[in-house]
Amino acid sequence: MSDTTPSSSKTADKAGFAIAFGLAALSFVVGWDAWRLSSVNAHSAVGPAAFPTIISAGLALLAVATAVEAMRAGPVDRPRDEIVPMAWVLAGLVGQIALLPFLGFSIATGWLFAATAKGFGKGPIWGHFLAGTLMCFIIYLIFAKGLQLSLPAGPLERLI
Repeated sequence: MSDTTPSSSKTADKAGFAIAFGLAALSFVVGWDAWRLSSVNAHSAVGPAAFPTIISAGLALLAVATAVEAMRAGPVDRPRDEIVPMAWVLAGLVGQIALLPFLGFSIATGWLFAATAKGFGKGPIWGHFLAGTLMCFIIYLIFAKGLQLSLPAGPLERLI
């Protein structure tokens, strides 16, 4: 008969505890900010601290659940990180931030879409760039023209 309870000689998952600690720290920061927002006068029953408080509580619950799972599971064999796909996604994010002021929302976010697709192993990058730019241009039209919200405009957005 096999015993399914964890043995006392099993060590805990250190990475799981690190993640739980990070979640707890994030919960504390959001909770602290929510506590400071609770002093702001609100014109309704739901003030500016309501949703940050809910998010803080959710993060605290996730931290506890992650710590319990780290104790239960013990050390976990994790796959090796793939640096090249992560570099493509990071290049997409950095590129979007750098391109937004000059080329606008559609082209910059099209680059992010293409680089992320390349990072996930989908190609060709130029096809994804064109598709991403087209989708982002439609999103720009919906937000800027339909909802009257301001998004960074570039040469493509200035055509309309």
